[in-house]
Amino acid sequence: MIKPILDQEFIPAIVYNRKFLETANRPLQIAVERENGLIYRYDTKIGDDKEANFFYVERLIKMLLWSVGGFKIYLNGDKDVYEYIKEAYTMEGLRKFDVDFMSSVYENPFEVIYTENMPEEKGNPISIGRHLDGCRIGFDAGGSDMKVSAVVDGEVIFSEEIVWLPKLNDDPEYHYENIQKAIDLAASKMPRVDAIGVSSAGVYINNRAMVASLFIKVPRDKFNARIKDIYKNIAGDIPVAVANDGDVAALAGAMHLNKNSILGVAMGTSEAVGYVDPNGNITGWLNELAFAPVDYNKDAMVDEWSGDFGCGCKYFSQDAVIKLAPKAGITLPEDLSLAEKLKVVQKHLAEGHEGAVQIFETIGTYFGYAIAYYSEFYDINYLQILGRVTSGKGGDIIIEKAKEVLNQEFPELATKVNLYIPDEYERRVGQSIAAASLPELAK
Repeated sequence: MIKPILDQEFIPAIVYNRKFLETANRPLQIAVERENGLIYRYDTKIGDDKEANFFYVERLIKMLLWSVGGFKIYLNGDKDVYEYIKEAYTMEGLRKFDVDFMSSVYENPFEVIYTENMPEEKGNPISIGRHLDGCRIGFDAGGSDMKVSAVVDGEVIFSEEIVWLPKLNDDPEYHYENIQKAIDLAASKMPRVDAIGVSSAGVYINNRAMVASLFIKVPRDKFNARIKDIYKNIAGDIPVAVANDGDVAALAGAMHLNKNSILGVAMGTSEAVGYVDPNGNITGWLNELAFAPVDYNKDAMVDEWSGDFGCGCKYFSQDAVIKLAPKAGITLPEDLSLAEKLKVVQKHLAEGHEGAVQIFETIGTYFGYAIAYYSEFYDINYLQILGRVTSGKGGDIIIEKAKEVLNQEFPELATKVNLYIPDEYERRVGQSIAAASLPELAK
């Protein structure tokens, strides 16, 4: 195993799982149900060590929930594992955050069921985007800045980045005012607005915000009253389509390369992930891998929101850069915002600071192992990386170290997965451009 230079205690999920399965000798079946009776099946094995089984299955189910999504878990094969998972996934249990989140997203109570009659897999891939006719606005809402583009018949005539602080504001009107100003700015560059496409962090169903970290400070009653329909309200009578920023990242890669089987990863305020399948569709999965565990070191940094350790948001985001800075000999002033702290590290990197180089090398090593783990669930031929963390030299270093891991540890993936990073301009505004293509105009 290749150890990340600044994190010698890192335990990659893929490495742990493969070691565990070497001695596993009993079948275990898992199914996860989400909206409209859609089912994802995952068959695995467990061994004779009860505590090891509990840990392995709990981490695996966590991954399934945050990749596929769902509110009901079916288990078959071991009653002890079932009892452990059932207790963990309650509002009083180990995974109360996950229970609350999934119940809110799917508007159903969370359940864990033991059954010998496992449901059959059922999916519903969805066609998305690639519409560029007419006068369109593409809006990409990030945690540190928003990007807005005006697109006329497929040509980008205007793009702008605007700083905002959504995660620090609890007033819905702050969000309305800032988003409206950005939309109006893009609209002023075109003779009319035919459609608005939105790329936004969070979970969106029927263009509604079900859960979104951007609005984490907004109280739930105000969130339900004002934020759930924020993009529909701002668009008014103009056709609007809203998608998770990860899915739009994947779409941006698919449009640029004219390829499919693309996993898009945006490393910004958090980790945003989306996927375009071999047929050019999105799966309808949750793809919130920011909360999926990639490090099985129980002493790894805990995510403040979910309360869990080793989650992707602390490995593929500006938080990852900031958490590694002290180990790299870089002191960051406490009064700076997260985005400003990232810029300080990136400035050090541009100047050749050895510690700054090691930060991005460490993230690249993390990422190589994460790609191998993600490949257990996604059929990946192309992997596109976006987001502020990948700006400048950092993105190239991340790619280089990730390839090193794949070449040495997972040669079968090294020849299959093509890591792709767009040029600097597209990297910064590509998602808002792809977002513009989301709505289909009426014929």
